[in-house]
Amino acid sequence: MANFITKKIPNTLTCGNLLSGAIATVQALEGDFATAFLFIILGAVFDFFDGMAARALDAHSPIGGELDSLADDITFGLAPSAMLFALLQQMPYPAFMKPIEGYFPYIAFVIAIFSALRLAKFNIDTRQKCSFIGLPVPANALFWASLIEGGSAYFTSSSPYYVILLAITACIFSGLLISEIPMFSLKFKNLKWNNNKISIIFLVICIPILALLKDLSFTAIVLWYILLSLFTQKKQKAEE
Repeated sequence: MANFITKKIPNTLTCGNLLSGAIATVQALEGDFATAFLFIILGAVFDFFDGMAARALDAHSPIGGELDSLADDITFGLAPSAMLFALLQQMPYPAFMKPIEGYFPYIAFVIAIFSALRLAKFNIDTRQKCSFIGLPVPANALFWASLIEGGSAYFTSSSPYYVILLAITACIFSGLLISEIPMFSLKFKNLKWNNNKISIIFLVICIPILALLKDLSFTAIVLWYILLSLFTQKKQKAEE
């Protein structure tokens, strides 16, 4: 009986991730960006611990892997899409875009589509055991959730051309999700500096970012993660 319950713990945590994403989506569509952001963060916590629990309890299962991807696309694909959709509905539009103002916000769901593609790619890509190829979906979701929560008041009261900028940014980040750009993982295999220096440098710089930027901190951290990954890749190519 105890073993049966133990085996169910990882999938239960994954369902917590999915529930968090569903709540975040509803709150986003209601315009409560702060609560949506909070539940996306909570989903990321569940996502972190379900994998850890599966490894610690030796409770891996085929259904667990499929459920994890489905939950991730809700929490890290659909929820941030819903946040951007709701924001684009609230923002002012340039005069020349007035005829498509009611349709333009749907471009936000490109995030959900490419998150699903990214997750499907990850599931069959054997190169991504210790690092990532392309931007991880949780990082992309935190970028958007932080940007929208921290910047919504500014976006809704500033230049009408920001709707175009946000749409272009959504397309760029969707491209990063399925790109072939190597990005480092934060998994620590041991405590040796040489094996973990990139992750340690990343985490150390994250501390003042979190302290100084508050709501926008995750947006800045994801940008820092992307830049450090690109720098690391360039350095490795130069050393080859």
